[in-house]
Amino acid sequence: MKKLLTLLFSLSLPLFLCQKVELKKVTDSSQVFKGEIAGVPVTMQLYFAGIADCSLYQYFVDGWYYYDKYQKKIALTGIYDYGKLSLYNFGTRQKQNSKSFRDQITSPQKVEKTTEIAENLQPKESILFEQKDKENPILGNFYLNEKIQPAKLFTGNTMIYRYNNYLILPNNKKINTFDFINKHGGNQLISYASGVNGNRVLLYFEESSNFNACGRCGASEGEKGYRVLYFTKDWNYKNYEEFLTESCLENMYDTKETKSKDRKMLTFTINKTESTSAYTFTVDIKNASVRKSK
Repeated sequence: MKKLLTLLFSLSLPLFLCQKVELKKVTDSSQVFKGEIAGVPVTMQLYFAGIADCSLYQYFVDGWYYYDKYQKKIALTGIYDYGKLSLYNFGTRQKQNSKSFRDQITSPQKVEKTTEIAENLQPKESILFEQKDKENPILGNFYLNEKIQPAKLFTGNTMIYRYNNYLILPNNKKINTFDFINKHGGNQLISYASGVNGNRVLLYFEESSNFNACGRCGASEGEKGYRVLYFTKDWNYKNYEEFLTESCLENMYDTKETKSKDRKMLTFTINKTESTSAYTFTVDIKNASVRKSK
């Protein structure tokens, strides 16, 4: 009997372990892209090289690209501007002109003049990409010797600096909140549970209100709250719900929090705002769920 119980435990242990959920935070400061120039395969690596002024939507990039057939790296410098990538190679004056290029771009207004500033420095090559909605591949143009060739990047996002929050799920599945919630990261794994309709994951988050520190709520304490992510029984992602406890964007402050004796039930009383009536919601940590009421 003892041997039978040991055998059953050993068989069930891998099943139990495989149900574990983890959250891993990885901040990217570089990206490798595959693409084409005039139909010829290329590889490009770009690095975050500092904010132009006060916005994480506008920053300098450095890097290189090469034609896959030859793999000879060609240096690049440029600007990421709200999805638009402007990249330049200045030939033998790459180092000097790259510095001059950056020294001249000191504000959002100067970022708007990126092309003009670069052209005055006489780039040998220019590559321009402009992201539109969720376009994939992202299309652009390559400029050399007054000739224009089509270019493309096989990606749906040209951001170089990224806050990745990876959820490691059972059945060897992994998703990134960067792809389906927002770009701000800041999630913490609280708990997870299974139910009749599938699986749930409860997250707490603290994130910036605005990547632009000079914009609305950019210098605030940000957005805080809980998210419940819903999955099928096979851990395929379905959707999520969000419950704010504090928000500059929604003008939500002075939220009252009460806890049960075992601290497994948290109740938040949300005051009336310009867009919503007062309400309460209760976070059930054990069951990874949130219940909202008036």
